[in-house]
Amino acid sequence: MKKAVFVVAQEAFRDEELFEAKEELDNAGIKTKVASLTKGTATGKLGGTVKPDLTIGEIQAKDFDAIVFVGGGGATVYFDNSTALRLAREFFEKKKIVAAICIAPSILANAGILKGKRATVFGTEHRTIEGKGATYIDEPVIVDGKIITARGPAASHDFGKKIVEALS
Repeated sequence: MKKAVFVVAQEAFRDEELFEAKEELDNAGIKTKVASLTKGTATGKLGGTVKPDLTIGEIQAKDFDAIVFVGGGGATVYFDNSTALRLAREFFEKKKIVAAICIAPSILANAGILKGKRATVFGTEHRTIEGKGATYIDEPVIVDGKIITARGPAASHDFGKKIVEALS
């Protein structure tokens, strides 16, 4: 059975980007877990809550087939977080799926894994990913090899579907 871990900020993650994308994976029979900085309840921008199964420090690449970084304003806490950057690199080097939506593709850019890749990101961050060597594509969801990026909340279901396809 395939397994994926969603990384959310403790505060102000984007609800749809977690719940709608996760629903696509759950419906496809992919086992999902949620991780954050602590195991305390994480709260979305729109008020949704989730109890993380593990902390990002407890994520082991060997235990999952995909890592998914959820956006929303809170995701900036991971932009320079050494654990988040290490995980993005580790999953990438192990040829696993690395996905990010909204502003979260900046985490992948800061981890150095978007260099030479086609990617999308929420409009405010396109210079960030371009500055780290990505080719910014202004489309809802972009798949480049094992890297899947999406622009924002409206793309949440399609983002989830692309992750499911990549894991199939």
